Amino acid sequence: MTAEAEVLGELRRLRARVPQLTGALAASADGLVLARDAADADGAEHVAALTATALGVAQRLTDATGQGGFRELLVQGEHGYVATYAAGGSAVLTLLAEPRINVGRLHLEARRSSARIGALVDEALERRPEPRPQRRTEPRAAAQTPVTAPAPAARAVSAGPVRSAPLPVRPAAAPAVPPVPTHHPKEA
Repeated sequence: MTAEAEVLGELRRLRARVPQLTGALAASADGLVLARDAADADGAEHVAALTATALGVAQRLTDATGQGGFRELLVQGEHGYVATYAAGGSAVLTLLAEPRINVGRLHLEARRSSARIGALVDEALERRPEPRPQRRTEPRAAAQTPVTAPAPAARAVSAGPVRSAPLPVRPAAAPAVPPVPTHHPKEA
């Protein structure tokens, strides 16, 4: 059985345990759908992309406020909930739920499922073979040509991925509270 089939099985078992769920999605942290148990396939890709964006914001928020690594995010709308849970080191579980759901039960079941899904995805990534580096063969004439250093702009581009620093945390300013008007009743 493939990891995708196992993740899909876990999503279906989760929806069977929590009938108020209207959709379940496992996605990579960069927004690719790994498995879904929802009616709308196109909507799943859109939700996975939005989940990746929300995950990035949530991670920066927890880092900036000193709350540690991201665990979960719960959004309540007029028509229900969207809940996102970290699933291992490289995946997330996103659930859609009816407004009448017991949120405690949702968290309990989703945390268990996200741990299982995270283990499945992380294990599948560990089993994936590493790409072998390709040897470059250069003609002998090219090997004897002196090599010049790249221009400074080229070095900046090839320096690797850009890592953003955590957002600075500003001290909270005292809220501007307007003075309370005093009312003196008129004497008759």
